Amino acid sequence: MVKCRFCSKLSVSLLTAVTLIAGPVSWLAGGQPASAAAKPAATTPAQAVVAAMQPGWNLGNSFDSTGADETSWGNPVVTQALLANVQAQGFKSIRIPVTWGQHEGAAPNYTIDATYLARVKQVVDWALADNLYVMINMHHDSWQWVTNMPTQHDAVLARFNATWTQIASTFRDESAKLVLEPINEQSFTGSSGDAQNYSLMNELNTSFHSIVRASGGNNATRYLVLPTLATSGDQAGLDALATTITALNDPDLITTIHYYGYWPFSTNIAGTTTFDATTQKDLTDTLDRAYNTFVAKGIPVIIGEYGLLGFDKDTGAIEQGEKLKYFEYLGYYARLKGITTMLWDNGQHFDRTAFVWKDPDLYAELKASWTTRSATASTDQLFIARGATVTARTVTLNLNGATFTDLTQGATKLTSGTDYTLAGDQLTFTASALNRLTGAQAYGVNATLTATFSQGAPWKFNVITYNTPVLTSATGTTSSLVIPTAFNGDQLATMEAAYSDGSGAGPQNWTTYKEYGTAYQPSYTANTITLPSAFFAETNNGTVNLTFHFWSGAIVKYTLVKSGTSVTGSAGPVSTPTPTPTPTPTPTATPTATPSPGSGACTATVSVSSSWSGGFTADVTVKATSAITGWKVTLTLPSGTSIVNIWNGVASGTSGAVTVTNAPYNGTVAAGGSAAFGYQGSGSSTGTTAVCAAA
Repeated sequence: MVKCRFCSKLSVSLLTAVTLIAGPVSWLAGGQPASAAAKPAATTPAQAVVAAMQPGWNLGNSFDSTGADETSWGNPVVTQALLANVQAQGFKSIRIPVTWGQHEGAAPNYTIDATYLARVKQVVDWALADNLYVMINMHHDSWQWVTNMPTQHDAVLARFNATWTQIASTFRDESAKLVLEPINEQSFTGSSGDAQNYSLMNELNTSFHSIVRASGGNNATRYLVLPTLATSGDQAGLDALATTITALNDPDLITTIHYYGYWPFSTNIAGTTTFDATTQKDLTDTLDRAYNTFVAKGIPVIIGEYGLLGFDKDTGAIEQGEKLKYFEYLGYYARLKGITTMLWDNGQHFDRTAFVWKDPDLYAELKASWTTRSATASTDQLFIARGATVTARTVTLNLNGATFTDLTQGATKLTSGTDYTLAGDQLTFTASALNRLTGAQAYGVNATLTATFSQGAPWKFNVITYNTPVLTSATGTTSSLVIPTAFNGDQLATMEAAYSDGSGAGPQNWTTYKEYGTAYQPSYTANTITLPSAFFAETNNGTVNLTFHFWSGAIVKYTLVKSGTSVTGSAGPVSTPTPTPTPTPTPTATPTATPSPGSGACTATVSVSSSWSGGFTADVTVKATSAITGWKVTLTLPSGTSIVNIWNGVASGTSGAVTVTNAPYNGTVAAGGSAAFGYQGSGSSTGTTAVCAAA
C-alpha cells in the first residue's frame, strides 16, 4: 500500500486472499479443481481459525507510512481507545502494516530503532488484549528496496533476513492470535521475467519461514502469511505459491493476495460507472480462482485487503449506490466461498478520533454482508427536473432473497397505493408523492426515502431536483484549468475527451472516457470542474472536445483549445437529459509512437500512459490498413519486464514474446479504423516492440 493506496502505481484487479493450512500440504500438487459453485466445508482447525478472524480491518497509513512516525501521513497517533472501538464495530481481526526501512541502521546489522520496535509491539499488545487476531508485516519496504533483488540479490536478502530476525525475536512469545506476513505486494525491478520473479518470491517466502520457525517460542507453530507475487489473484501466481507451500510442508501457513475490483469500475475510467455484469464477473472469477486453488482443497482463504482504487482520489469517485452494490456483492460472494475479508482503511472510513463511520451507509452494507444478503436497486437517485411536470418513477429492486417491508421518509411511513406501488421487483414512486417531496424544488436532494426489507441493510433513494448543469468559459494554463460550473443539483458521472477525428485525448487515450480524479475533478462546494496538469501533459495542441455526462442523463459539451501552455475553454450545446450512455469498450485512440510493421492488414503502436518506480501502464493502438475481423499483436518485452494485468485483450503469457488477441467486442475494425488495449507492467517501461497481424 502506498500513502493513498496507489499514488505511485496502478493495481488492476488484484485480489488478496490469505490461506491458512491446517495439515500436510502434499495434496496441493494434484487433483481436480472443485466446482466454483460448491460451498466450502469447515472441517479443519485452521478453517475454524480463519472463520474466527472474520471480519477484519486494516490500520492503513499509520505504521506503514514512510516518514518519521505513524502520524507522517496525516493519521493521528494510534490509541488503545481506537483499537477498542474497532473491536466494538464487530471486527475480529486487525492487520497492522509496518514499514521498517527508515527505522533501520546501516549494514550489516540493520538494527531497528528500539523505540520504534517497542511502539509497534505496544500497539500489537493492545489489539491482542482486545481479543483481536493481529497480522503484522513488512510493507512499503517492498518497493523501497526489496524490489532491487534481481540486481542486488545478496544485499537485499541479507537486509530482509536481518530485519525479520529482529522482528521474529521481538514477537516470539506473543499469543498465537498474532500472525506474520513477510512482505506486501512484492514485485521486482530488472528481473528476466516470470520465472525469475516466481523464484525470488519463493526465496523470500522460504527464507522468512526458516527465520521465524528457527526463532523458537510460539513462532515454532505460529501461522505465517505467504503472499503470491504482487499479491495477484491470477492463476499462475496462485499455482506458484501452492508449489512453495507444498515444498515447505508446514501445517501452519497462510497465503495472501488482494482485491480492489475490476479496474475500470474501481477507478471510474472507460465509462464504467456502474456495477455491471463485467465488473461482477471479474469479482466472481477472482474469488473462484482462490476457492478452486485453496478452499476447495481444505485451505481457508482471507482477502487481506479489499476496497476500491478510486478512493485514493475521492470516496465519491464511484457513485454511492454503485459503490454499495459492489461491497454488498463482494461480502456475499466471499462469504459464499468461505473467504474471510479485511477492509483496507487508510483513515477514510472509520474516524480514528471520533470513532464513527464517515459513511454510515457503507458500514451498514459491510456489516450486513458479514451474515446475510441485502437488497439493492437499479439506482439510488430519483431526478426531478425543476419546473417540469412531475411523473411517476419506477426502479427495479434487486431483492437478493429479501422481501420488501416498507418505505419511509425519516420517521414518517409512506403509504402503499398512494405514495408508491410494488409489483414484483418493480417499485414505483407516484407522481403525487414526488411532487410533494420536492416541495419548493430547491436544487439538490429534497428528500431521502429509506426502503427496508426482511433482511440486510436498508436502501436509500435520494429525490433530487435538478436542471441541466451550466459550464461557463474559462482560461487557464496547462498547470490547471478551472471551469466554473453551476451543477444545479446534478452530479458528474464521467467525462469524455476527444480530438476532432473522434480519437481519445488526454491520458490513457485508448478510451475517450477519462479517469475520475486524474483527468478531471468536480467540486460541488466550489462549483467547479478542474482539469489538472496530468490531463494536459498528454493532450496535443489544438482543439479538444469534452463531453460531460451527468447522473441525471444530462450531457453537456465543452470545447478546449490548447496552445503551448495556454488553455481556453468555452461551453457547447446541451443535450436533453437521457440515460447515461454505455460507451463502446475501446474508443479509437491516437497513436503517440511510431507504429511497428505487421502483416500489412494492421499496425500496432505502444505508448506509456503512466509510470512509477518499478512499474507502468501502457496503451496499445491497433490500426487497420484494411478491414479485419480479428487481430493479434505480438509484444516483445525487454528482459526483466513482465505484464501484471491486461484489459481489452487476451494475452498468451506475461514476459518475453507475448501474443495479445482481441477481446470478443473489439476484433472487427474497418479500414482506417482502430481498436486498443492496455496493460500494467513491472520493470522497464521502454523498449517494448509491437507487431500486428490479422487473426
